[in-house]
This record gives sequence, C-alpha cells and structure tokens, in this order.
Amino acid sequence: MTIQVTGKNLDVGEALRGYVQERVAHAVEKYIGRQPQGHVRIEKEHGEFRTNCTIHLWQGMSLEAHGVAPDAYQSADRACERLEKRVRRYTRKVKQRGGAQAPRQETQARDYVLQSPPDTQEESDEDNPIVIAEAEAVVHEMAVSDAVMQMDISDRPFLLFRNASHGEINVVYRRDDGNIGWIDPAAKKARTRR
Repeated sequence: MTIQVTGKNLDVGEALRGYVQERVAHAVEKYIGRQPQGHVRIEKEHGEFRTNCTIHLWQGMSLEAHGVAPDAYQSADRACERLEKRVRRYTRKVKQRGGAQAPRQETQARDYVLQSPPDTQEESDEDNPIVIAEAEAVVHEMAVSDAVMQMDISDRPFLLFRNASHGEINVVYRRDDGNIGWIDPAAKKARTRR
C-alpha cells in the first residue's frame, strides 16, 4: 500500500514527498494499525499552499482532509492534523458500534461539474450550463449510519449512497443548522403502499 504525493502548479521534491508520506502514514497507522493507501495533492495558488489528502480504508470508506498555509510543509502539517482527528473520530465510532461493515455493493455513476453563469449575467431559459469536468464516481451500498460516518470523515457536504436495507438511492447532507439531513425516496413509496 502506498501514499501517492503529487503537485499542482509546483514540483514536489523528494524531501517534501518523503515528509508528507511519513507524516500521513504515522497519522493513520497509529489508529488503524495498517499502512494507508491514498493520494495527497499539494497545490500552489495565489501565494498559498493547499494540501488535499484522500486516504482509502479497507472497509471501502475514504478519509479526506485539507490544510492551507503560506508554506508547503505547514500546509501538509495542517492537513495531517485534520486527518488524524478524523481517523481518531472514525475509530471511536467503529468501536462504539462494534465494527464497521464493508459496503456490500458498488455502483458506478457519472459525476459532473457544471459551470455556473456569472452573477452579473441574467438567467434565461435558453441557457444550459457547460460541463467542465466529468469523472466516474462510486455509489456504495451501506447503512445510513455508515453513510453519515463517511460524510463526517470527509469534507463532503452530502453523500449519495444505496441504502442497504432496501437498495434504493438515498442522500445524507449537512444542514445549515449543523444537523444531518436524510433523503429517502423509498420511505414515501412504503407509506403510499399501506
């Protein structure tokens, strides 16, 4: 298992690559007990460095963390501190629940990023957003509690998943008030059948 370190708008040297790999491995191995696998991307924009970490766990979940600083090493340290907090929180939740269940099924889906019109432009019915990015995304089958945990340990505002209890697509999301919302279209179908 490896941690891949890449750069965007900068050349990641061997010293920085080794430092980040060691720092991430230490942060994760201490709590998980296994060498992590994942990707760290360090990018430089507007005089600041941003480090994005994505670590894949054996249960099919991913931990995500980021850090921003004026120095690449400080940025990596901040990302690793956040990553360590998330790993600690994840292992605590797994112990409380008696172990995490691995996702049973994965579904491939398209993930699109659309370009929104500038705020100064008036909207019209003829405007169609332009697709600026397209990628494959995996929709895991998992319990609602596992989906909430996955969303908590990542930087995502929402998570799309296949509900393990009935196989339908569901969404959990973070509400503006800080609580978690859950959208389950199958629950309405079950009520209308009664």
